[in-house]
Order: sequence, then C-alpha cells, then structure tokens
Amino acid sequence: MNQKVLIIIPAYNEAEGIRRVIADVRHHIPYADILVVNDGSNDLTGDEAAKEGALVVNLSCNLGIGGAVQTGYKYAQRHGYHYAAQLDGDGQHNPRDFDKLLDELLRSRTDMVIGSRFMEKQGFQSTFARRIGIDLLSGLLTLLLRRKVTDPTSGYRVCGPRAIALFAQEYPADYPEVEALVQLDNCGCTFHEVPVVMRQRLTGSSSIRALGSVYYMVKVILSVLITRTKKKEKKWDPSYEN
Repeated sequence: MNQKVLIIIPAYNEAEGIRRVIADVRHHIPYADILVVNDGSNDLTGDEAAKEGALVVNLSCNLGIGGAVQTGYKYAQRHGYHYAAQLDGDGQHNPRDFDKLLDELLRSRTDMVIGSRFMEKQGFQSTFARRIGIDLLSGLLTLLLRRKVTDPTSGYRVCGPRAIALFAQEYPADYPEVEALVQLDNCGCTFHEVPVVMRQRLTGSSSIRALGSVYYMVKVILSVLITRTKKKEKKWDPSYEN
C-alpha cells in the first residue's frame, strides 16, 4: 500500500481494552497509522493508547461519537491521508476484515465502504430488540435512497478522499452512522456494503438503554428525514468548498 491510510478509533472510557484493540489493528493492518480520538474520557484511555504507540487526540470534553469521528476525519484531511477508516474502540470490529473493505473501495471507486454484519449473517448479530430497530432504519433508508441498505448503524467504514473531505467539513453529531449515509447521497457520493464478521464488545456497554430505545428511534428517524431535505441539486465537489 503506497498511499496513506489512517485508522480512526473513537474511544470513550475504553482504558481496559484499548491497548488490545490497537495491537489487533497493528497486527492485521501494519501499513496504516492509528489515531485514537479520546472523547473526554474519565479514565486513562488516552494514556493507555499512547503507551501502545497510537497517535492520540485528547478532547477536553465529551463531544459524542459524531464529534469524535469528525475530529478523526479533520486529522486525516489535514495530514494528507488518502483513505480513512472508522473502527470502534470496544473491539467489535475485526481488523482482519479491513483489507476486504479497502479492496472494494479501490475496485469500485466508490466513496465509502461499510462492513455489514447482516449480508452473510455470521458472527455477533446484535440483540433481538436492536435488530428490530436496525431493520426499521434499513427499510427507511432503502426507501429514501432507492437502494438496498442492510446495516445502517455499522460504524465499520472506510472512506476515500471525497468522503474524507465531506465529513471533515460536516458530519452528523447525534446519529452519525445513519445520517452520514443520507448526507453522502445528498451530495452525489456513493457507498457500498461488504459482509464482515463482528464480535461482541470487549469492554464497556452501549450508550443506548432499553428504556430509551423507542425515544432513540423516533429521534433518529426525524433526523434522517430532516437531513434528506438538504439534498443538493448538483453533485458536491470538495474543490469548491473551504
């Protein structure tokens, strides 16, 4: 790989497992740089990541997943990376699958490739309640974007130059995985999905609780519909943006 690749790992209170995640990434993707965005953690996430030799950006407060990931894209754009990937800091995303995502990005010349756990339905498939919500969002995006979307909440993604430039400038804050797909389509960018095998998280727990899942779904659906109203009439060209 002659072109620069950055692995972005957003992390909040992942001190217990972050070193294992970094070591796993380095083993399977030795040609990539690793950036941990420490999202205002209350533990030693940033220190542990630095001990493992990763690049670290320590945010002074918790911005949430959207702000943390956008920080990574801003870093990628500023330092001239050709490709940037998101991997969760909890160990769910298997770096072994990364080359498959990158190969599809290069082969298809699309702007982003997503690792979908549901195309071949292997590995950890999420809980029953969450799967119902994911299926609902899949159906909504399939309808809005007029193409099949199987895993809209997957955070395992690889972006090319246009997507990096777009997300560095503007990235959804509240429900980024789902809204980002609409944002890409709004701007005339493209994305593909490829099957991956995901694992259960090494440490920590999801920020979405069962009692708040219905509230979450209502908010994300409204956010997606609002984002769709911002569709541009002409394809977006990063060379025209500041």
